[in-house]
Amino acid sequence: MKYELIKSSDKDINRLIDYKKRTIYDYAKDLSDEEIDKINNYVTNEVPKLISDYCNIIVDNKIVGCLLLTNEDDGRLLNEIYLEEEYRNKGIGTSIIKDILNNNDIVYLWVYKENIQAISLYKKLGFVVIEETESRYYMKYSK
Repeated sequence: MKYELIKSSDKDINRLIDYKKRTIYDYAKDLSDEEIDKINNYVTNEVPKLISDYCNIIVDNKIVGCLLLTNEDDGRLLNEIYLEEEYRNKGIGTSIIKDILNNNDIVYLWVYKENIQAISLYKKLGFVVIEETESRYYMKYSK
């Protein structure tokens, strides 16, 4: 499926906040009320600060997700990629990631350990785990 990336703007902030929260809450389990409050505050404050780095993922003239790619150390950080449910498993995310890898020598990302499907894809694309926390892996791709 063909996609295009269009820079996000302030009018996209609420949707981007919603996407980021969905990404976190899909995999972050057993959170206390205090942790949930911290996450909600963090997301609400950080998304607007990063708006110039966000892109909307467009398919058939419809916004179907978002991408956040930022600078990180000696490479780029694939900070977030989100696709709405009905657009998953259609090759869109894989195409986006492959395009990022083709255009960058080093790419990093964090992934929740419970996201087995994403981890499998990232390993297939050449990412390796370089660090881990209790709930997530920090992965690196280098050409």
